Amino acid sequence: MLDNKDFEVNSPPTDGISALDFSSQADYLAVSSWDNQVRIYEVQPSGTTLPKASYAHEGPALCVTWSKDGTKVVSGGADKAGRMFDISTGQSTQIAQHDDTIKCVKFLDQGNIVATGSWDKTVKYWDLRSPQPVGTVQLPERCYALDAAGPLMVVGTAEKHICVFDLNNPTVIFKNNPSPLKWQTRVVSCFTDSKGFAIGSIEGRVGIQYVEDKDSSFHPIHGTFSTAGSDGTVSFWDKDCKQRLKPFPKSNGQIACTAFNRNGSIFAYGVSYDWSKGYKQALATNKNMIYLHAVRDEEIKPRSPKKR
Repeated sequence: MLDNKDFEVNSPPTDGISALDFSSQADYLAVSSWDNQVRIYEVQPSGTTLPKASYAHEGPALCVTWSKDGTKVVSGGADKAGRMFDISTGQSTQIAQHDDTIKCVKFLDQGNIVATGSWDKTVKYWDLRSPQPVGTVQLPERCYALDAAGPLMVVGTAEKHICVFDLNNPTVIFKNNPSPLKWQTRVVSCFTDSKGFAIGSIEGRVGIQYVEDKDSSFHPIHGTFSTAGSDGTVSFWDKDCKQRLKPFPKSNGQIACTAFNRNGSIFAYGVSYDWSKGYKQALATNKNMIYLHAVRDEEIKPRSPKKR
């Protein structure tokens, strides 16, 4: 763990942790895993967790997202299927289908629409009331990362393509730029104000991109973000000042995925093998743990620039 005060999540997955996502309505955490399962935990005010529900894919589950109203969870996986779990009924149904693994899934702000990104080199949009996609976009390569905020959606693919979408015209790629980083894209994350996005790559670097080339002002909390990776370290950063706000001690394993809760008071991180060293290091003895860190203001708030 990063801090000896962090809370360990009870009954973690039995294989690699692929994604974490908090509900925007309550402190419920959804976790997808290489053991084919998606699990949902309730985080109590004391920091302890209660397993609340789970459902299965027919292959490794690689991504997970909450609906905006907190009533549904959607996930995708190596079974080429997108599955939705209804919190109120406890039932899961298939809502999406691709020709290859679904690597990314995201509920969009535009109505009841889910975007799925696949290794079949497409992004598809799904209205939960319809069994067929309401839109399909051909990507230049396999989808490795996807995020959306407001009208902005960003997709990172193989061969370092970064595809930017204006969701007012969702079936057309607005911009297709090469990644500013040297190696394969690992993650993309949109600013909450939709003015830009961060790109993380396998060499352990992060690039900041703005949709329009102009300065913007950001809310103090919205202007900060976390990085984590195979070296077992986590840091909080201020992107505007390009300043590390909080370096954490190295954990006892690789950090596979992370997530903040709805108000930024809880930071969840999954410690498990992230496949960065290939299948030979995917050992049965690898630990799979999820921890919750209580975020303090001094760790995450931007600092005032020093006067010269």
